[in-house]
Amino acid sequence: MSPEFESAYDPSGRLLAEDAPGDNAPPLSVSELASRLKRTVEDRFGHVKLRGEISGYKRAASGHVYLCLKDDSAVIDGVMWKGGAGRLAFAPADGIEVIATGKLTTYPGRSKYQIVIERMELAGEGALMQLLERLKQKLAAEGLFAAERKKPLPFLPKVIGVVTSPTGAVIRDILHRLEDRCPTHVLVWPVLVQGEGAAAQVAAAVRGFDAMPVNGPVPRPDLVIVARGGGSIEDLWSFNEEIVVRAVAGCSIPVISAVGHETDTTLCDFAADVRAPTPTAAAEIAVPVRADLMAMLTEQGLRAGRAVRRNAAQARERLETQVRLLPAPDALLAMQRQRADDLGERLGRGLRHRVTDARAELAGAAGALRPALLRQRIARDRQRLDSIRLRPELLTRRLSMAAASLDGLSRLAASLDPRRPPRPGLALVTVGDHVVTTAAEAQRLGRVTLTFGIGDSVDATIGGVEPAPSVDIVAPQPAAPRSPRTKPRGGSTAQQDLFSS
Repeated sequence: MSPEFESAYDPSGRLLAEDAPGDNAPPLSVSELASRLKRTVEDRFGHVKLRGEISGYKRAASGHVYLCLKDDSAVIDGVMWKGGAGRLAFAPADGIEVIATGKLTTYPGRSKYQIVIERMELAGEGALMQLLERLKQKLAAEGLFAAERKKPLPFLPKVIGVVTSPTGAVIRDILHRLEDRCPTHVLVWPVLVQGEGAAAQVAAAVRGFDAMPVNGPVPRPDLVIVARGGGSIEDLWSFNEEIVVRAVAGCSIPVISAVGHETDTTLCDFAADVRAPTPTAAAEIAVPVRADLMAMLTEQGLRAGRAVRRNAAQARERLETQVRLLPAPDALLAMQRQRADDLGERLGRGLRHRVTDARAELAGAAGALRPALLRQRIARDRQRLDSIRLRPELLTRRLSMAAASLDGLSRLAASLDPRRPPRPGLALVTVGDHVVTTAAEAQRLGRVTLTFGIGDSVDATIGGVEPAPSVDIVAPQPAAPRSPRTKPRGGSTAQQDLFSS
């Protein structure tokens, strides 16, 4: 065993720790050591800037951000409190290279060290473009940049809404260009176009125009222009934010994006219905030139007039051609004229023949119209009238005959009435109100009632048969007596004619 090992090894195996000779350093607790390490690290690294790639990005419900910064050989944990995270100019994501500014500290609970990030920026334009490309791919996958969802622009909008800064040169360029081309009602929604809060204001302005009622106190725009002047990619970054892209894509009003110069491209350009290379070009796209419209209307009027005159000239030429092909009027009417002359001559001769025939007919009728013949015919008609005139004696005789016939019918009906009082020695056989007329019916019924001429009645049983159960018998209605055909008095079989003389 070596001397060093023997000096370090305590053969006594003591359980209690004792201070070694010359050792004046008391033992430290874990908390004390962790506290000293924390102070040492914070004092030595109170302000650092780290360049690394974000990994494991996570935003807690409290608003704090937790992540890791790594390079090709090391990893350090990082935390960013809620206040600093709210001031970020971009949306962090895994794989983005950033530069984080803050201070190092330790976390005694896990014996780890970490950086408390106060500010975080993208590490150069390459990282910014990487973030932009990732967001572009995400939004394109959702269909926000699809061509089929883009809306056509109105030909002549009555109201144009402009989302831009009210103090920049952009709004003046747009207004001047609209005034030169076609004066239009313009509504300006002032917003910040760069810096903190710019993206939220632009998105709110687009949604605000879209939410205006159609017939409200403020006219709703027919077209919206989102405009900003040129600048670096950092200056235009507000128009690459997801909140702005979604607001532009979801707007029901057609949107023109005029952000930056011709070489500048933002995600807002992809989401808009039309991209303009400059704000001035956006004004030119929005409205046509009023002078051109007036000239076009004038030209259309002239063309319409020329077309009408040309059609009239062509119709006149066709009419003249057809007139030349038609026969002369005299040739068309020659036959009709000759026929009219022929009919005129025949009409005179026909009238003369007709008058002659009428005179002959009148002469024949006049010979028959003699006064003696008329008086003879009147006498004959008067005699016929006297023969058919009603005479009182005929009516009296007819009434007497009718009365005698009616009297005979009454006596016959009385003699045939089954319920009349029977003569002495006879009886009326009934069951209730029913009159029994045959012996078979009386034997079938069994018990009957006999009514005599003096009004007495007695119940009787026929043939010793027991009385039958009570039966409801519906008395038949007596048939109307047939009127006997009586011979007229005087022995004549023919009916007297009332109108005979």
